[in-house]
Amino acid sequence: MADETNRAAFVELQARMIETTGKIKQLQIQMRTKESEKKRAYLTLEELRQLPDDTNTYKTIGKVFILEPRSLLANEQEQKLNDSETAISSMQTSKEYLEKQLGELENNIRELLQQDPVLARQILSI
Repeated sequence: MADETNRAAFVELQARMIETTGKIKQLQIQMRTKESEKKRAYLTLEELRQLPDDTNTYKTIGKVFILEPRSLLANEQEQKLNDSETAISSMQTSKEYLEKQLGELENNIRELLQQDPVLARQILSI
């Protein structure tokens, strides 16, 4: 009975660990995407700042280019930059939390296997 309980606990912990690892990987991908958005916004903003105020600037909307004031485009890029930074910091906090959870799950599995050497041998033989 205790053997089955430990086995069920191990399977549950293993599933939670796999789920948490998947969430961490997904967050890392999202963070990379936001980092590239942030870099693109920063580079665009730097180029816009070098232009004189009376320069014709265009915004792309699909396949169409719309004439927009330089200041408006610069404000949009600053907003994108700030939004990306906020999203990245939020994702970093979530990632740290998930990594802490993953560490706790690893410790729980380690403790479970140390308490039940029979279960540990069964798992190693698989």
